[in-house]
Amino acid sequence: MPNRPTVSIRFSAAEIAARVDVMAGELAAKLPADTLVVSVLKGSFVFAADLIRALSLAGADWSMDFLTLSSYGSATETSGSVRIVRDIVDDVRNRDVLLVDDILESGLTLSFAKKLLLERNAHRVWVCTLLDKPGKRRTTLVADFVGFQAGDEFLVGYGLDWAHRFRGLPYIGVVEKTG
Repeated sequence: MPNRPTVSIRFSAAEIAARVDVMAGELAAKLPADTLVVSVLKGSFVFAADLIRALSLAGADWSMDFLTLSSYGSATETSGSVRIVRDIVDDVRNRDVLLVDDILESGLTLSFAKKLLLERNAHRVWVCTLLDKPGKRRTTLVADFVGFQAGDEFLVGYGLDWAHRFRGLPYIGVVEKTG
């Protein structure tokens, strides 16, 4: 691929795997046995897949569903308007829901998703993100479970993309500026 940017490793595949295993143990110990995992697509699919396998090994055999949301606005700034592209199928009434996403930045999308599930009478909605960028927050949302804190760098890999590229990297990296 011509002019492919350089990506330096920020969190290695081994670091991510170890952290996901620890998070799964914490989740299995704290959340009820009938918790529903709702993965916010597209970015969280790699994290959610590893997390659900780790949860199974930790003794939590939870069901899983998927929610695809879209934010309007330019590629670098969100307008705060979120729409449902693909809705969940499972009924959340009176259930604990673990909302899983790859990264918590502005908080607008996850706040929308959490509010939506609570309006549908979920008992409680827990927020679990692999990465948290508190410096980018535009809401008061705080994740209940976080893999890693991150700064303002632009991260790719392990599901995170840049113009639909780099999702398949087994690690999380920083796109290096060229030129």
